[in-house]
Order: sequence, then C-alpha cells, then structure tokens
Amino acid sequence: MWKSIALGLSFCLFYLVSCFTNKYVLSVLKFTYPTLFQGWQTFVGGLLLLLSRKLGWVEISSFSWSAAFAWLPGSVLFVGNIYAGSRALSRLPIPVFFTLHNASEVVICIVRKLTQRERSSWTKTVSLLLLLIAAACLPLHDTQFDPGGYFWALIHFSCVGGYKVFQKLPKSSLLSDLEQQYINYIFSVLLLACAAHPTGDLLSALEFPFLQSYKFHSGCCASALLGFFLLLVTVRLKSHLSLEHCGTWVFLAKDPLIHGRRGSWTVCW
Repeated sequence: MWKSIALGLSFCLFYLVSCFTNKYVLSVLKFTYPTLFQGWQTFVGGLLLLLSRKLGWVEISSFSWSAAFAWLPGSVLFVGNIYAGSRALSRLPIPVFFTLHNASEVVICIVRKLTQRERSSWTKTVSLLLLLIAAACLPLHDTQFDPGGYFWALIHFSCVGGYKVFQKLPKSSLLSDLEQQYINYIFSVLLLACAAHPTGDLLSALEFPFLQSYKFHSGCCASALLGFFLLLVTVRLKSHLSLEHCGTWVFLAKDPLIHGRRGSWTVCW
C-alpha cells in the first residue's frame, strides 16, 4: 500500500513540476519555438532511454520493423500532442490548460463508442459531461481570452485522446509502453528537426535574448530530465496499480480545483 502511495505521489510531483518548468521556459522566458523545445526534450528523452537500456535499468526488447511501422500513427499523434500542447501551454494559464487537457477523456469515449460500440455507465457519462461543460464554459468566462491558445488546446486534447485510443488497439499491444515511447522519441526528433527550418523556429531562436542565460539552459535541461523521469514513473505506476487507481492519481495531478484559481497563477507568471 505504501509503495503504491509513494508511486502516486511521485507521479503527481513529477507531473506538476514538469508542467511548471515547461510553463516557465515557454511563458516567462518566452521561448515559443515548439519544434526546437520539443525536439530537445525528445532527443534527451530518447538518449536517456537508450542509456538506461544499455545499463539494464529498463527493459526494451528488440522489435520488428513491421511492429514499429504499425505504431507510426501513434507517433504522429504523439508529435501532435507535444507540439500543440507546447503551443497551448505557452498561451494559457496552467489550470485552464489542465481543464482542457482533461477533455481528452471525452474524445476517448466518443471514439470508442463509434468504433468499438463501447457502453459507458451513467456515472462515467455524467462525469464526462461535466468535464465537457467545464471545458466549454472556460472561453465564456475568460477575461483574457486567447483564441490561439484554445485552438492549440483543442488540437492537443484531440491528439491525446486519439493516442490513448490507439494504444488500446490489438496491434499496439505488440509493443510495451517503453518500446512505444522509444519509437515516439526517434520519430519526433526526426520530424521536428526537419520542421525547425521551414517553420522559421531555427532562425528565430538564434536571436532569442535568453540564449546565453543560465536560466534558459537550466530550464531546458530540467524540462528534459523531468519529462524522462515522468515517463519512468508513469510506466511503473501503470505496471503496479490497476487502471482505476492510475486514473485517480492522474486526476489528482491534473485537477485544476486543487491547484488554485486562474487569478493566483496570473500573479505567479
């Protein structure tokens, strides 16, 4: 029991600190170049995952090219998730971002109903409806409404929902969570590196005022390391706890009512 609680608290800690760190780099330092920022994170994550495999800390089995190719749609959704999430997080306060992120559960439910004819209990239906209402009401009461932030948040939670549905498909079960993430890292680095120049991020970043600042370097390094540790804790959490208990800890980590109202975050940022 205590081990499960420790895992859950570790997940909440890494999740929140990771979001705070990303928000600091994106909003406070205003490094709004997602192809470079997310490319750096996925590059470091893939490198650390490969190093952990070599040292025997994690187990990543050899997989066939056919299994990797079958997972590519998941990698595309992963890139859409992190790219759009970076865009949205740079524009929106954290509680607003979490509320919209939780709406991905509605996407999951709708897709499963359409493709798998999955039935939901009335309690789950009501909870999803409340999530949808909360997300839909945010723009109406947002005194600093940013249409671009909500647009990217819409793409973000749609990709998150699609990714979670794709993970549950039979062909995706051929790969473990770490193997899926390893492919995600490789695909993301290649795609984001190729997109850095056409989007203008590479040239714009060369003129970034904080480029030589220790705050910028420490923030980027901390962001990449925290993302990797969050991955490891998430995998351990899913392997040691039931789906319901995992969902509870995820809810606690992302519940905006726990973290405070928008006004308090506005002062912080």
